[in-house]
Parts: sequence; C-alpha cells; structure tokens
Amino acid sequence: MSKPAINIAVRAARAAGNVIMRYSNRLDGLAVVEKQRMDFVSEVDRLAEAEIIREIRRAYPDHGILAEESGAVAKGRYTWVIDPLDGTHNYLRGIPHCAVSIAMVENDEPLHAVIYDPFRGDLFTASKGDGALLNDRRIRCSVREHLDGALLATGFPYRERAHLPTQLEMVRVLLARAEDLRRTGSAALDLAYTASGRFDGFFEIGLKPWDIAAGCLLMREAGGHYCDFLGGTGLPPSGHLVAGALGVVDDILKTIGPVLPADLRTH
Repeated sequence: MSKPAINIAVRAARAAGNVIMRYSNRLDGLAVVEKQRMDFVSEVDRLAEAEIIREIRRAYPDHGILAEESGAVAKGRYTWVIDPLDGTHNYLRGIPHCAVSIAMVENDEPLHAVIYDPFRGDLFTASKGDGALLNDRRIRCSVREHLDGALLATGFPYRERAHLPTQLEMVRVLLARAEDLRRTGSAALDLAYTASGRFDGFFEIGLKPWDIAAGCLLMREAGGHYCDFLGGTGLPPSGHLVAGALGVVDDILKTIGPVLPADLRTH
C-alpha cells in the first residue's frame, strides 16, 4: 500500500511533468539562463520546481526543502530534495530523456523517492523497507556478479571538467572489461535504470544531492548497492558515486582505484 508521502511525491512529480510536457513543443521561445559555464536553467525548470514545492508545502508545511533552483527553502526534521528537471540539456535540444526527481530525507537518509519520466510515463517509486517499483511493478537490480560483460552508465559533468582526464581514464580501464557504456544525460534516470536492471552499474563524479537522493533509495530497495569512490556508504558528500549490483560495484571500485588522483580519494 502506498504511503501518504509517496502519494504526495507522485502528485508533485506528475504536476511538474505536466509543465515539462506543456512546453516541450515550444522550446524555441523558452527563456534560458546560463548559471555558470555550460550549466543552463530554463523557465520550465523553475515552473516545474514551483509546482513541486506547492504540492509539498500544502501537505507538509513544516518540512524542509532543498531544491536545485531554489536552494534550501526551509529546514525541518524531514527535507524534500528536488530536481524538477534532471536532463535540462537534453530537454532544451528536444531529446526526450529527462526526469523529475523527488526524495524525502531524514538526517541524510532517503525515506521515500519518486523519479518520473514524463515522456515515457515511467514512474519509479520506493519507500525505505518496502522495495522499489516501476509503474506499480516490483523491480530488482541486475544479478550480474562481475564487471565482465556489464553495461554501465556514466556522465561527464560540466561542473567537474577539471576531472575530465581522470573520467576518461576511468572509462578506458572499465571498458577493458565491461560490455559497453551509456551516457544518457540524466543521472536520476541512470540510477532508476540501474535499479531496474536496465544497466548493471553506474558511476559519476561530482553529483549534487538532488541528482542522487531518490535514485540511491531506488537502488537500495531494488537490492543494489551504492557508495562513494572509497566504498563509503550513505549519500556521498563528495558527490562521487558508484551504484549497481554489489559484485559490479566492487569490481568498479577495484578497477578505478589505481587511476584516481588524490583529490578524488575522499568521502
């Protein structure tokens, strides 16, 4: 049975998804701002975020909010961590691969999560201890035990271009054993796809809490594992994340360990 917080998160995600879809056929007229080099935000991001916050505030006025565009709106025992449009670069180019990501967190521990793909209608949900679902059907992560033959996902984040040589070296050593690699442009969907077994593993440098909070709960509830580059558990403050089937995660850590510079050897 769905819990009230999940119902609210689903309602909020669908409201944001309606905004995303409503503007998807008039991208040329959108107001777009470059927050920093190669980091764009559109009016759709802001409108979608406002819809999410409105729904959450209506149900939980005392809860905190941490949103990508608004920042920390308020503080409380429970905090809603929100990415209204993960995959903005895809969206602005008419590539239909993006998602709404919402998680309710207590002391950095995700309790409820929703990732919604408005273009495909895929709704990923999870609550701590209750498992993970895709469109109300239970999902499990890959049963692959090793990196050999694995299909991996990653991203090349614009905020961390100083680490590009290391990222490319990580790709090189991993592809010596993995089957292939995908770079889709949405970390939230990468994690959701890994939780549902579409990918065997995921890794990325320098992610933000709103990129990963919901996806990490999906991973854990789908029987998978996530950690930072040193194997540290919990949502990584560094934003450096590895996720997937336990054996695949272990192999990724062993493989990338020798190529990590000192500044990435941190929790």
